Amino acid sequence: MADSGDSNNNTNQTSRRLRSKAQEKAITQGKLVETTNSLTCVEFFDKFALELPLTPQVKNTGNALIVDRAFEDASTISKHVHEKCLDLIEQTSAHDYRNSETGWSRSKKKKEMKLPDMKYIIFKDERSEDVAGFVSFMVTYEDGFEVIYVYEIHLAAEWQAQGLGKSLMLAMEAISKNVGVEKVMLTVFKSNHRAVDWYRKLGYVEDEFSPQARKLRNGTVKESTYIILSKALKK
Repeated sequence: MADSGDSNNNTNQTSRRLRSKAQEKAITQGKLVETTNSLTCVEFFDKFALELPLTPQVKNTGNALIVDRAFEDASTISKHVHEKCLDLIEQTSAHDYRNSETGWSRSKKKKEMKLPDMKYIIFKDERSEDVAGFVSFMVTYEDGFEVIYVYEIHLAAEWQAQGLGKSLMLAMEAISKNVGVEKVMLTVFKSNHRAVDWYRKLGYVEDEFSPQARKLRNGTVKESTYIILSKALKK
């Protein structure tokens, strides 16, 4: 478990004081999302991430096994690791963002990655301490459902197709069940056929709230560049 340190404890205490009255009321009422997000990073992962399936079978390609993993949130992740994760997003997905309706903005993505309730599981290469892969996620509401939304999942090129991605997604499902949300959700670019097929093999389907094609006034049909996938969890 990552050590949050005194400065991060102070950050958590400050964020708690700055909660809105609505959030405080929701916590008092025991509402799942707000109560879960009121936990510190250490409290969250100690409570919901015990015995996670995070031991991927790495193929014999000359890579050393990854033994170093970190559990972080927006208040505990170091600037160095944050930038490394951001670099990984840019390397793997910036071209898809540029070809989408949203476009690519490193500064906007950096800001999103520091949203107060964002959490991370990070794999590090034991030889170099570089980020080999990570997943970022949030316990939140989506279209009225209590969900865990996977914001990012990225792997360095040399660590792809070795079981790390599947290990991270299984971890997402295990945490989601432990928290008690209704489903796991994520967004993926349609142009990333490999990723879409991979998620479908893991049991993810197009969510009912995924954006549909729109017919413009001139008769042109405009397709969204992304799709929302989800996996319902058995209660």
